[in-house]
Amino acid sequence: DSPKVAHFCSMCAPHFCSMKITQDVRDYAASHKFKDVAVAVEEGMKEKAEEFRQQGAEIYKPV
Repeated sequence: DSPKVAHFCSMCAPHFCSMKITQDVRDYAASHKFKDVAVAVEEGMKEKAEEFRQQGAEIYKPV
């Protein structure tokens, strides 16, 4: 019964779900109305770079 009540499939895990990531990417693209993939990639990289800097620019973080 536990697989029926889990909030994620057994392929990934709750913190890394490839299907959720794919849907998040689709939602992001739809909300920003990107027409060019290169522009979408560039904007996404800029946002992630800023997020990385705001979080301390550390690659390895204590868990």
